[in-house]
Amino acid sequence: MGNLLEIKNLTVEYKNTESNNKKSGVIAVNDVSITIKEGEIYALAGESGCGKSTLSKAVTKLVPIKSGDILFDGTSIINHNKEQKKEYPKQVQMVFQNPYSSLNPKMKIGNILTEPLDINTEYSKNRKIAIIKEVLEEVGLNETILDLYPHEFSGGQRQRIAIARALVLNPRLLIADEPVSALDASIQAQIINLFKELRKQRNLTILFISHDLNVIRYLADRVGIMYFGKLIEENDALSIFNFPKKDYTKLLLSSAPILKK
Repeated sequence: MGNLLEIKNLTVEYKNTESNNKKSGVIAVNDVSITIKEGEIYALAGESGCGKSTLSKAVTKLVPIKSGDILFDGTSIINHNKEQKKEYPKQVQMVFQNPYSSLNPKMKIGNILTEPLDINTEYSKNRKIAIIKEVLEEVGLNETILDLYPHEFSGGQRQRIAIARALVLNPRLLIADEPVSALDASIQAQIINLFKELRKQRNLTILFISHDLNVIRYLADRVGIMYFGKLIEENDALSIFNFPKKDYTKLLLSSAPILKK
């Protein structure tokens, strides 16, 4: 497997807009380097505020980068030309923590799923419908939901819809930012298994962000541990959970009961 995503010495700073000091700000991600192979599930773990979500937003260009570089399939996303800027959003999609807030409550599900295709493709109406039906089947839903609104579904169903929306453009990289933390335990298991199945079916690369170590242990191939904006440890999942090297990693693992696979 080749490298799909390479994050090199990434630093992201949030400016303090209330201060007159131009140097005032918070370094949310501090000189982080990560390489993710195509087809693998890479998990980022750490406490809230450690920089996990900020890193994912940098990859999706939702926040500006202070320094460093991000390479997707060998090409820097910072220096994209016009055509690359157009293609990149098709290749990298994101699933957010709260499916209700990430879905427009005023739009029917059919419109929510069609919108990415309308914006990013010139497909015919029939092809768009075929793609949506196929993706809905993949996530365990059917076309009868297309005329309904987000509020008419459970949290788990809404998250499946959010995943379907991310998949309609057939991305190579899916970023999942705490995608099961707002769900009940039984529903969490279903969504986690869905991610595993999607990886297998599509050879999908997944950057999975979570504070839930049980989820990460079950799902991830490799794991990175973040602490105060820095990547302090990285290894395959088995080594991280059974042979942690850093004291913080050991403390993080001891803070929650770990279930065996």
